[in-house]
Amino acid sequence: MTRSDIRSNRPAIEIADILRRHGDAYRRVHAGHLGRVERRVMSAIVACRTEALGGMEACDDCGTTRVAYNSCRNRHCPKCQGRARAAWLAARQADLLPVPYFHVVFTLPAPIAAIAFQNKAVVYAILFKAAAEAMTTLAANPRRLGGAIGGVAVLHTWGQTLMHHPHVHCVVPGGGLSPDGARWTACRPNFFLAVKPLSRLFRTLFLKRLSAAFNSGALRFFGDLGALAEPAAFAAHLDAMRRINWVVYAKRPFGGPAQVLAYLGRYTHRVAIANSRLVALDDDHVAFSWKDYRQNSATKIMNLKPDEFIRRFLLHTLPDGFHRIRHFDFMANRHRAAKLALCRELLDHERTAPNDGQPSPVDSEAQTWAEVPACPDCGGVMRIIERFRHSFRRPSPRTSPFRCDTS
Repeated sequence: MTRSDIRSNRPAIEIADILRRHGDAYRRVHAGHLGRVERRVMSAIVACRTEALGGMEACDDCGTTRVAYNSCRNRHCPKCQGRARAAWLAARQADLLPVPYFHVVFTLPAPIAAIAFQNKAVVYAILFKAAAEAMTTLAANPRRLGGAIGGVAVLHTWGQTLMHHPHVHCVVPGGGLSPDGARWTACRPNFFLAVKPLSRLFRTLFLKRLSAAFNSGALRFFGDLGALAEPAAFAAHLDAMRRINWVVYAKRPFGGPAQVLAYLGRYTHRVAIANSRLVALDDDHVAFSWKDYRQNSATKIMNLKPDEFIRRFLLHTLPDGFHRIRHFDFMANRHRAAKLALCRELLDHERTAPNDGQPSPVDSEAQTWAEVPACPDCGGVMRIIERFRHSFRRPSPRTSPFRCDTS
């Protein structure tokens, strides 16, 4: 069965439909374990683009007004990422260098992922830092690249079946600045860094930081992991993790800057599951499509109980204020503009838009997503002038008492 077959034969279903139909029951059953962030995510998705988030738009040109249902802008909502994605891509387009780019993925083994789930903010931050430090340390070695690199990293916490699977996708230019900053050091064609030493270094750096977090009292353990609160048990657990291989995967380089943008556009603002993958919904089951990478990416259908589907979806909520897209080293925010300008100068290449100034497919898509609504009378730009505020005493199928956020 192909994805087009699935799409052509199914009704339109959204995550919001699942939460409206089964969310109240889920809240009741899991009342003692459902956190504030998860409750807020559920409520935001249900309210998104409904009368609960109504408002007024006015035309800049003729003054025409109309009622408009607004987006919740929650970063976990599958309907609210398009405009944020377009703005982010537009900013990143100016950062591209005229060099090959590589894609490196760092994945946590399952026993460490279990600790990460109970300590999301701490362990996900360690994942970012260890991955970036492993690449920059190995790249700085004169026997490897001998240069200072930079890149962007994006956290994903899910697999195709929505199980907890934390990993970071890193997109890195194929080269770096020499130690004295006087020249650009390019990597070998079609090769960035050796995966085996990168994996070992990543494991060492991650476990060192995790041990430091434990010693500082920053980690908490519950349920099946409760025994790890004892120092001896935790040390034994880390020793076992040092004896297994950790997965680091390096993909082939991208074809050019336009391909880099296209890739980033697919990954940066993705949520655990898109509405387009939902196939069926009833009182007893939720069905969705998934790719089985062990069978040549064959598209299959998975059926879950609504309670289990919602549980898996909420596994991937992130703590308030946690940044899931991060830049490191010469692409870090504090000095990115100056460092990239130096890189371009050393590369002796004036900055040009991808495809010699012609809009790439990604550019066109970004512009489409970023378009604002047009006035029905004169075609002018409609701007939001008022947001309706509603307060509710009890949840209903289409509204919720919990405040929406933009995290």
